[in-house]
This record gives sequence, structure tokens and C-alpha cells, in this order.
Amino acid sequence: MKPLLGLREAAMVDLPSLRDAYRTHKLALYDQARSARAPTRSVHTVLRQLAALADEALHALWDDAGFGNRLALVAVGGFGRGELFPYSDVDVLLLLPPDHAQEIDPARIEAFIGNCWDAGLEIGSSVRTVDECLAEAAKDVTVQTSLLESRLIAGDKKLYAAFCKSFCHAMDPRAFFEAKSQEMRHRHQKYENTPYALEPNCKESPGGLRDLQTVLWVAKAAGFGQRWDDLAKNGLATAFEVQQIKRNEALLSLIRARLHVIANRREDRLVFDMQVAVAAAFGYVSESQRKSSEALMRRYYWAAKAVTQLNQILMLNIAERLYPQEEQATRINDRFFEKGGLIDVASDDLYIQDPHAILETFLLFQKAVGVNGLSARTLRALYNARHVMDSSFRNDRVNHATFMRILLEPRGITHAFRLMNQTSVLGRYLRVFRSIVGQMQHDLFHVYTVDQHILMVLRNVRRFFIVEHAHEYPFCSQLAGGWDKPWILYVAALFHDIAKGRGGDHSELGARDVRRFCRQHEIAREDAKLIEFLVAGHLVMSQVAQKQDLSDPEVIAAFARRVGNERYLTALYLLTVADIRGTSPRVWNAWKGKLLEDLYRYTLRALGGRMPDPGAEVEARKREALVQLALHAQPFEAHKGLWETLDVGYFMRHDASEIAWHTKQLSRHVPPRNVPVDPHTPAVVRARLSPVGEGLQVAVYTPDQPDLFARICGYFDQASFSILDAKVHTATNGYALDTFQVVATFIPEHYRDLINMVENGLAKTLDEAGPLPSPGKGRVSRRVRSFPIKPRVSLLPDEKAQRWLLNISASDRAGLLYSVARVLARHHLNLQLAKVTTLGERVEDTFLISGPELQGQRTQAAIETELLEALAA
Repeated sequence: MKPLLGLREAAMVDLPSLRDAYRTHKLALYDQARSARAPTRSVHTVLRQLAALADEALHALWDDAGFGNRLALVAVGGFGRGELFPYSDVDVLLLLPPDHAQEIDPARIEAFIGNCWDAGLEIGSSVRTVDECLAEAAKDVTVQTSLLESRLIAGDKKLYAAFCKSFCHAMDPRAFFEAKSQEMRHRHQKYENTPYALEPNCKESPGGLRDLQTVLWVAKAAGFGQRWDDLAKNGLATAFEVQQIKRNEALLSLIRARLHVIANRREDRLVFDMQVAVAAAFGYVSESQRKSSEALMRRYYWAAKAVTQLNQILMLNIAERLYPQEEQATRINDRFFEKGGLIDVASDDLYIQDPHAILETFLLFQKAVGVNGLSARTLRALYNARHVMDSSFRNDRVNHATFMRILLEPRGITHAFRLMNQTSVLGRYLRVFRSIVGQMQHDLFHVYTVDQHILMVLRNVRRFFIVEHAHEYPFCSQLAGGWDKPWILYVAALFHDIAKGRGGDHSELGARDVRRFCRQHEIAREDAKLIEFLVAGHLVMSQVAQKQDLSDPEVIAAFARRVGNERYLTALYLLTVADIRGTSPRVWNAWKGKLLEDLYRYTLRALGGRMPDPGAEVEARKREALVQLALHAQPFEAHKGLWETLDVGYFMRHDASEIAWHTKQLSRHVPPRNVPVDPHTPAVVRARLSPVGEGLQVAVYTPDQPDLFARICGYFDQASFSILDAKVHTATNGYALDTFQVVATFIPEHYRDLINMVENGLAKTLDEAGPLPSPGKGRVSRRVRSFPIKPRVSLLPDEKAQRWLLNISASDRAGLLYSVARVLARHHLNLQLAKVTTLGERVEDTFLISGPELQGQRTQAAIETELLEALAA
């Protein structure tokens, strides 16, 4: 690089000129990093030029400070490698001589560091003697790692040489390897042990640049070299592996560099609002932002997956060199050995000579006692045998039998399939699975790529059959305990989303794929029929539970006809719970669990014979509620006044515990019969801890009014509550009895404080009865801003044409439900049922409404238009 305007030769540094020159050269290099025309491999040239630019500026400032050779200026950390990312810190060490440390004026050092900042260098600095460096390195492996990558910029060469000698002498390669391995494990755990997060950190996530740097650090500490070619020379990596590492490292480095430049700051996360811009820098241009983003992320995931595999191979190889195995390998069979808890191949070309051994590896991984992984030799053999796993491999009947044996094993299912995916074997054996590896899902409630979601669902199903996990979902474990063929559910889990991203209905396409799989693997007709049913209908149960009125016998009857029998119902229930839990930790909650369990129980009862008599069901609930009321010493027949105002619909929509709670809290507030409703009667609000999971259950008893639901939603919106469910009922005496399930975004010190706040605050809001307040401007998340959902509104009459079903779908935000309620109130529509479903950042809500304004097509269109405007606001 050309000198910076000759400033190094100047007697005095002109800081403004230096700053301007440094900035000009830096921005020119940023443009090179941003250019879509630049080849991927050229990124290292740009990073080296940025480091050289910083070197030259530091030289000029060092000479101007007049330190000469009395101390040394050393580059450490990433800067010490001789590469500098656009907004990374320029980490330097001012190395002091041991005998003259006191003679160095601290003010001059502070002035030098200040001048570095003034010149535009983002300095990370430390000032130490050699002994202090060694002492800090002994205490902190991060300092030790930073000093491991050091190079002299200016100053005393002998002092730097002495430091290098002392540092190398003090280095314990084994202890360093253990520390960095533990650090890497903890880092991977922080990122959920997957490179497939939808917003990965290209530096720190599994499969990121840090994994490659860790290999070079431990190799250098052990004396195996400090470059990839050195590892090949020392037999730790093959030439092909080095080629793959360099290619993927260049891609990850270019992504990180472009992230820095586009964000105009140090940003290592591929967050949603950056993915499209970075994709454009790579030349991915599409009419759909999602498609360009998906193209970039798919390329990233494949690189991260390769880095994960290669990191594992090289770390195991280095471990074998550092810890030579003293114990003898134990023969498993003619093809495999067990060595140190790892499966080792008998020969490097085993898989090429005998492709049947590939799947046998994972069967042994499940069956062999004490085995917890694959050796570096085995991983390398699998990596190099990818070309063997072709169409003939997939159509081989021996492989089909081995794959089914893996599914039939009583233990190790989840670990085996995860390992098969990590080593790319699963995607090469199941060709349809390969197409969804690294496939993003922009539905705003999945937090994993499709392949990781599928494996998460498989894990969840598997845990239903493991006694140690029975406490998590006891009802599911109880059902699983009576299930005879767990592998049926495993196959359904593997295929339920396997057709995502192809276009069309992924359930139908997946059913076609699994039908072919069952035919190839000679699965019995009845079992294949059940698996195909599960894949084709894996969304049905959640849709019915969360969007339809479970108190309606016809809803239950229709669902019962669809599932057909108890076996199909149980299988679908277990898969549905596992599927919802596998989307995101935030999507599942106890209320969704209760809805699904209620639907299961109602349908099971319907499948037992003719549909139960609604009257008998109501009487059974009343009897159970009376038993519970008797435990609270309620006066004799205290329930009659309230119950006489409630119709069958109320008793069908509420279980016995809710009926008993309402009766206990509200019976004394029921006005006498034949007394006209006084609209000014104070509202009665009662709240309790929700009997089904987190949050509160809130009951409102007040004279009915057209905008009541909107007022209640408005209060919850302004008080920062989220509504999970609403049951709206109008009694025959003109009073509304509405029940809400809500959760708060804040938790007070005691739950009684929360209950008192709701009871008093909501009652006051309803009694004041002023104009409806304007909805707040709800803040939307980054994910919603980057990938907004187009709002949808559907308004259709129910089967009896007496009431209307309103379905809305939109990106979630605070106050959304209140905005919808305001539209309903404005048109004097009566709300009879609300099913509020939040799926991550997406809402899918269903309302059962009635009103004279729904009879005219023009009015219907106006209502739909206003709802769309409210959803898009």
C-alpha cells in the first residue's frame, strides 16, 4: 500500500490530515468489501489492507510520540492476525521493558492513545510488562488467546522477542486446548447448539468464524502451525478439507465485512432487517425480499454446516495428538472399533468400499454402550464418502432395512438423527429432506430452519416415550405409554414439514412423499395409511382447537368424523403438541395445551358411540359445579338466581370450575327478576390466578352495551396485558358475563397487587363510560418490520346463516385486538365468541358475531375495509 500522504516522514503528525487520509483510504476499502462484483476470496485482501492501513497510521503516531525503541507496540487479537474487519477494534499492547517501566511517562502513553482515537482508530489498548502479560494470561484464557496472536508494529524488537519466548515457554498446550474447548461448548450452548438460528451471529454462532479461529488457536499453541496449509503439512487436515475450509471461511468473512459496512457499525448478527441488504450486496436480487434473503441464508447455512463438521474433525485430530490413547481399541465388528467412547472405522475407505456401513454407523451409535460420538477418522470418512450416497444408495433394500432398524431402536433416536443431519447423511439418504436443510421460515413464529424444526418435533415426540420426561407433559406421556408403535410418530414427525418451500400445500406434498417412503420401506398398509393421515392433517387439530367453538357439538362431530377412530386421534394429538412446541419456546403455553386437551377429550367421547346429549352434558357440569360450591359453604340454592339467567350455551362453553367460580363471585350481584336493567349499575370485575397456566382469569358482570368488548380490550391494551382468550356471553336479564384469559408483560411483587389493579381499574373504566380512547401506536418487532404479513380478513356466515365468522390474520402488535374491537363496536355488532391465537409475531383470531348490519353486502364490504385498515395501521 502506498504511504499515507508521507506523514510517517513528517517531523510532526498533522492529526486532522492523518484522520482525513485514514478515513478516505478506509472508505475506499469499504467500497471494495461492499462490491457485489468482487470475488469471495478477495475479502482477505481487503481485510489485510485495512490492517496495513491501521499499521501505517499507528507507525506515524508512534514516531510522533517519540517512543523509539524504549518500548514496543504490539498488535494482538484479530488485529494481530494481520486482518481487520471494518468496524472491529484495533487491539494493541504497549509492551514495557521490565527495568525501565517506571521511567516511561504515563502521560505520554495516555496522549498517544488519545491521538489514536483522534486519528479515527478505534483502539483497544493495554499497557503491561512481559511479566504482567504472563500473569494475566495465566488467569484469563481470553487474554492468553489475544496474546497468542501477536505481531510487532513498532518499537523494541528484542523486547518483543523476549516476550514471545517467555509466552511460548509458559504455554501449556493441553490446558489451553481444554479451556478453549470448554469455551466453545459454552458459546455453542448460548446459541442453542445450532448454526440454523434464523438470525445467526456469523462470528460467534456454531459454524461461525470463531469455530475456525479456535482450531487455529489450539493448533498454534500446540506447535502444529498457524495456517491451514500448516495443518495439512502436519497431517491434521487433508488438502480437500483445507480447500473447503478456505472457501467457507472466505464466505463467512465476506458476510461479516459486508454486515459491518452496511450497518455502519460493528454488527455480526444477520438480523432480519440486515439480511436483504447483505443479500443485495451478494447480487441476490428478487421481486420478493424474502426470496433474496432466503438465497443468502441458505448459502450461509450450508457454509456454517460445513464449518461445524470440519471444526469437529480437526478438534478431534488435535486432541488425539495432544492425548495419545493409551488404551487399546475394542473391536465392535469387522468394520468398526470403539476407541475412547467414539466409533472408529477399521479403514479410511470403509464407506467407499462398503456403502452399507454408512447407516450401520448410526445404528451402532444407538446400540453400543458407552459410545457418545464418532471419531475424527469416522467423520472424515463420512465427509469424503458423500458421492457414494447416490440414487442407488437411496434405493438399496439393505439400507432401507437399516434405516427402519434405526427408527425401531428403543434409545438414541434423537441423537442419531441429529448426528445424521450434522454429517449430511440424512439429507443424502432422504433426498426430500436435503431440500429443506437451511430452509428459512418467514411465518414469524418458527425460530428454526425447517430441518431443525423437524428434528425438534422428532425430539418432542421421542420425549413422550421416555419416563424421565413424563413430568413435562403428563397427559401426553400417559397416552404414549399405551402406544404400541412409536416409530409411526417418528416417521410422521420427519415428513410433516418436509415439503415446505416448494409451493403448493406442503401437507399434501408431504403426504405424497411419505407415501413413497412407506412403499419403499415396505411398511404395512395400515401403518402407512396412519402415517399419511398424520402428515396430511398435521395442522387440522390446532386449527380446530384454536379457531372453532369447542362447545358446539357439531364442531366436535365434524372433527370426530375426520379422525375416524381413537388411534388416529391419539396419534394426531401427540404429533400436534410436539409440532407446536417445536416452533418456538414462546409459542406454546398452558392455554393452548388446555384447548388441545379439551378437543381430544370431547372427540374421544364422541368416538365412543353416538354424540352425547348436550342436555346431559350440561346437567353433569351443573352437578360438578354444585359439588365445588358446597366445599365453599355457599348458602342453599344461592346459585339459582344466576343460573336461571344463563342458557345452555353458557354451560357448554364453561367447565364446572369456571361455573362454580362465577357463581361464588357473582350470585349476590344478580338483580331481582322482572326489574328493568339499570345501565348505570356498577360493573363487577373479579380476577384470579389462571387455573390453566400463567396469567389471570378475569370475569366481568355488567349491563350489556354494544361497545363493552371494545372497552374491556381498551383497558387491557393500556394496562399492557395480552388477551389469550375471551368467552363472551349475554344473560337473559340483559347482563353481560364475559371471561378473559390475560397475561401481563410485568410481574408485581405479589399477585394480589395485580388482581386488585385489574379488579379496580377495569371496573372504573367500564363505569366511566366515556368515548372510546384512540388505540395506542403499538410498537412492532424487528421481525415484523422486516417480514410483515399482509393482513387478511374473512367474513362468512356460519352453517346456520344466523351468525357470522370473522377471521383475521396479521402481524402482531400491541393494541391490535382493541383496534379490531373498535370497528365491531362502531357497527354495533354483537360479539358472542372470541378465539385469540398468537403465533410468535403473527395473530390468527376468530370471532363469532351477529348484527343487522351484516345483512347488507355493501356494509359487509365497509366492515372488512375498516378492519384491514385497523390491522395495517
